[in-house]
Amino acid sequence: MNLPTWAWIATIAGFLAVIAFDFYLVARNPRDPSMRESTIWVIVYVSLAAAFGLGLLAVAGPRYGGEFFAGWITEYSLSMDNLFVFVLIMSRFAVPKEYRQKVLLIGIVLALVLRGIFIALGAEAISRFDWMFYLFGAFLIWTAWKLIKESDEDEEFEENRVLRFVRRTVPSTKEYDGARLTTVVDGRRLVTPMLIVMVAIGTTDLLFAVDSIPAIFGLTQEPYLVFTANAFALMGLRQLFFLIGGLLDRLVYLSKGLAFILAFIGVKLILEALHHHGVAWAPEIPIVVSLGVIVVTLTVTTIASLLKSRRDAASGGSESGAGSEAEEDLTGPRSAG
Repeated sequence: MNLPTWAWIATIAGFLAVIAFDFYLVARNPRDPSMRESTIWVIVYVSLAAAFGLGLLAVAGPRYGGEFFAGWITEYSLSMDNLFVFVLIMSRFAVPKEYRQKVLLIGIVLALVLRGIFIALGAEAISRFDWMFYLFGAFLIWTAWKLIKESDEDEEFEENRVLRFVRRTVPSTKEYDGARLTTVVDGRRLVTPMLIVMVAIGTTDLLFAVDSIPAIFGLTQEPYLVFTANAFALMGLRQLFFLIGGLLDRLVYLSKGLAFILAFIGVKLILEALHHHGVAWAPEIPIVVSLGVIVVTLTVTTIASLLKSRRDAASGGSESGAGSEAEEDLTGPRSAG
């Protein structure tokens, strides 16, 4: 894609306008949004991404439109898995409910800036060293294997090195002072847990980008599509947190589905690199096939997760009922009064 400079400027300005409006909404009324409000805004952001993708289909053709949709769906799905860690961070630092929106929004903005730098470096590396595709592919396959092994374990939030460095070197207090990032205690200026949480959200999402950026480069090598797919995936993450926070525990197979997608993209990268290097048997997988694999995998994963959760709930209820009957047998019939 040979895009003029004004197209990049207009796109970035559009995202900045959305972020500024988001900041205005959060600052005007800091609170935990309702389910209805979160649903409306998630629909708005998904609609914006879909409209952008359809615009690409009309203007740039099916190839680039398909690459955007494949990249955006993959990044959005990976973001859902990341939300579980965000829930752990919020619980770990006991963030007051009325300030969770602000923490998420600033953390997401920080992650978007850092991802932009990461995307630029990745695009430059790929343009100069085509062997990077082998490295990206192998890394994605290894990540998929690691994700499958760890999906059955209880996940806990572990502080990364950046966060540990900030906590060790920056004087801080354990008490929140509203939404302030710093406060004065006994004449000393200290940072509050609010700043620590924002660093945790931003740096944790950047660590997730180590997986997601190679994944999307396996679907498209266009920096513009990589950036916009990531931006649209992050834009609605705040509202998605409040919408499906309670649903995350029911998506028990999400990690396995994402592992399959990452492995598929890793194999796709390696095969296409071999194809471009003249290996006759290595196929070049069309973007339509990639998009189909991603959509089908996520659909099957979601349905299977919800069915398993329903079965577990039903069996749990049966066991509870059986336990009550057993208790009644041991203690005698309960009196009516």
